[in-house]
Amino acid sequence: MEKKSNKAEINFKVNLDVNNVPERIFWDATDSDIKNNEAKAVLISIWDGLKKSSLKIDLWTKDMMAEEMQFFTFQILDALGDTYKKSVGDEKIANEIKDFAMHIGKKSNVLKKKI
Repeated sequence: MEKKSNKAEINFKVNLDVNNVPERIFWDATDSDIKNNEAKAVLISIWDGLKKSSLKIDLWTKDMMAEEMQFFTFQILDALGDTYKKSVGDEKIANEIKDFAMHIGKKSNVLKKKI
């Protein structure tokens, strides 16, 4: 018996000002009941297997504060360690990535107290 394949979509809608600067970002996923989630920033990385290169889309709204972007970047770096461990299985390098995230978090004062 042939298995039925599933499909899901993630959609982004970006409202731009006259200079094409994002004012509002909305997203939803077809496998979620919650629609029109609003976000202040979106960073998407895509791996092109044919060209063996990554593509990226970085968008943030006008009202995304620098402090929010610092914390967002820290969280992305920290989560990248988890992603690396889960996908590659290399705990040593994953911990190095997480240590680097902590270093950046402290240097940028995102992490105010010692962890």
